Order: sequence, then structure tokens, then C-alpha cells
Amino acid sequence: MDVVYERCAGIDISKADVKVSVRVPGPGKRRRKETRTFTTMTNDLLAMRDWLLSEQIAVVGMEATGDYWKPVFYLLEHDIECWLLNARHIKAVPGRKTDVKDAEWLCQLVEHGLVRPSFVPPEPIRQLRDLTRYRTDVVQERTREAQRLEKFLEDAGIKLSVVVSDILGKSARAMLEALIAGERDAHVLSELALGSMRGKRPVLTQALTGHFTTHHAFVVRTMLDRIDAARASEDRIGQEITRRLAEQVTADGRPFQRLIELLVTIPGVSTRAAEVVLAEIGTDMARFPTAGHLASWAGMCPGNNESGGKRMSGRTRHGDRYLKAVLGQAASSAGRSKATYLGSRFKRIAARRGKKRALVAVGHSILISTWHMISNDVEYQDLGPDYFLERLGTDGKARKTRRLVGQLNQLGYQVALQSVDAA
Repeated sequence: MDVVYERCAGIDISKADVKVSVRVPGPGKRRRKETRTFTTMTNDLLAMRDWLLSEQIAVVGMEATGDYWKPVFYLLEHDIECWLLNARHIKAVPGRKTDVKDAEWLCQLVEHGLVRPSFVPPEPIRQLRDLTRYRTDVVQERTREAQRLEKFLEDAGIKLSVVVSDILGKSARAMLEALIAGERDAHVLSELALGSMRGKRPVLTQALTGHFTTHHAFVVRTMLDRIDAARASEDRIGQEITRRLAEQVTADGRPFQRLIELLVTIPGVSTRAAEVVLAEIGTDMARFPTAGHLASWAGMCPGNNESGGKRMSGRTRHGDRYLKAVLGQAASSAGRSKATYLGSRFKRIAARRGKKRALVAVGHSILISTWHMISNDVEYQDLGPDYFLERLGTDGKARKTRRLVGQLNQLGYQVALQSVDAA
């Protein structure tokens, strides 16, 4: 095979050490290879970098091994072109598996250009991603703690969640605080209801009648403190994200906040969702040649699996779980919107193929729009709820009319149609 990169290296990374294999021009037409082992301590990694620079290495390939690749990648990225490789793309020959051989195999794959690097965003985006992902994890932990609280109240016979939609709302929180403080009279507790909840006082009285003890009070107090701490952390992280967005600019001089303002024009995309999307895909859309490449990388398009002329499962790839989750939430919100293209698309697909596929399709549309909006610095332009009907044309509308009339006839109805203009 042709040599694409004359001076390259492959690194097999573990928690304690790294195996580094280099391939460079040797005497005559032969290639010289050498493999060394370094620990993952910073001083040894600096020695590894100096050795690679002395060998004039142009490209370094490394496997994405947990989080252990990060110190190595971040140390080398400013001096050498680094490739982070997907482990699924670089399987070696079975029966020949050692760390040294893995490093040599990685080096050969890079040498002949047989692998493609994964997307690793620049440092400002990585820091923003750390914040948005940690905020997501904190919110999930707060949600889990609220679920534990609801289950624990069942142990005390307190059926508050049957009556109120949010056991952490103002009314429910006041009742829980009173229970912790020692109040056991259900009538007194129900009087703490606020606003529209006051109309439910008779039912609340029954729901708050149980056997709430000092043991329950201690555990519920602890759970509420953890929920409050999580909410405080969430607010603090949100403030830091806002500050970073206000300070950072893209390579072409656009403020990050400008991109957030563009993304929130998409139906269903909130400010928080826009922050997550920007942190996951970055601001440089040139990394993705087309919008389709971005959708494929994110795992928001059907899989392509065909053999022998038969179409196999079209399940989506795993992709970026944080990005897929927020796109699913945005798609769900957009699907409930009225008089919008995305709302019409969701209802159209959900009626034929189910809500799950409709969510993926709408999320895909949101991501495609995001690529074009960031690339061209334009706001979202809605195609309108009648886009699919207008796209059919005269013949398509006639076919759809016949199909709908036929369905009504099958249900036993005689239909006489009259156009709106004639009426």
C-alpha cells in the first residue's frame, strides 16, 4: 500500500502507561520503526512529546480509551496533528493482541491513511461542553432524588403525588416542611395550599393522612437538602455558561451569544437546549462537509445496513447521547407547536410510523437547520404547516382527496365535496 504519511506515530493508551510506536523513513527504501513505553505522569508525557518532535512526527493516531486519551491529546495537539480514532474502526487481527502490537497497528493504519479522525472540538468548546454536560448530570441527579422522595413518602402513607403534579412546588414544599417540623394534622397541612390548589383541600386532607414519623422527617429533610443543593449547583453552572457565552467569539468574529440567539428561533429550541447543541457540535461547521454528515455523526439519521439486496434494521447509531437527548426534547416541544412546519412534520410521521420515529425525524430536521443557520448566519425560516400539501401539486392533491374520500366511504359515509372558493 502507498505511504500517505511518511512520519507518523500510533499510541496505545492505558491508565498507567502509553505505548508509542513511530514509523519514519529508514536507509534506502526501507521504513524504520521504533516503539517506546512512557508512564502517564506529566513529566514522562513531556519526554514522549520531545521524542516525537525530535523524530519530526507529522501525525499521531490514538484510540479513544475512556478518558485516558485526554491528557495525551491535549499535551500534543498544539505541536503535532493528533487523530483521535474510533475503536470500532481499528480492530486488529484476532489472536495478536498486545499493547505494543496495538500501537504498531495504529501507526500502520495512520501511515497508509486507512482511518479517519474523530471530531475533537477546540478548547473553548470543550470547556463549554464540560459545563453543559455537568449541568445535565446535576439535573438528572436532582430528578432521581425527587423520585426517591416520592417513593419514600409512600412508605409513610403520604399520597401527595396523587393530588399535586409537582411535589417540589410551593404548596407541596410548604406541606413537607410542616411535616418535618412536627405538624401532623392533615386539615392544618391542607390549608397551606396556594392558588388553584386550595380547591383540592378535601382531597389533600386525605392524601396527607398517614403515619409520618420522626424517622421519615429525618430522611425527607436530607432528601430536600440534596435537592436544594443540586438546584443551587445548577444555577451556579448556568451563570458560568452565560458568562462564557458572552465572552467567547468564533473564528470569524461572531459572539457565541449570537449563535444562541439564532438557534432559539427554531420552534421547540429553548435557550438551554441551544447551549447544549452549541457545546456538542461547536461553532465551525466546516468540520462537517454537509448537514448530512453532521446528522450522521450525531446519530440522528437512520442506519444504512443492506446485504443481498435486503434492507436490514435502520436503527440509529449511538451517536452523541447528550446531543440526541436535547434534540429529542426539542422535537417533542416542536411537535406540540401549532402552525409550524416542524409541528406538521411530527403529526404527519407520527400518524404513519409512530411517535418515536417522528421524534427522530423532527430532531433530524432541527439539526439540519442548525447546520445551515450557523454556516450562513441566518435565522430560522419556517416553511409553514401547509408545506407538504403545497409540495404535492395539483395531481398529488387530487390523489390525496380520493384517498381521504375512499376512507370515509369505507366507514359508511357518503361525501359530497365543495371547494372553499365555490362556497
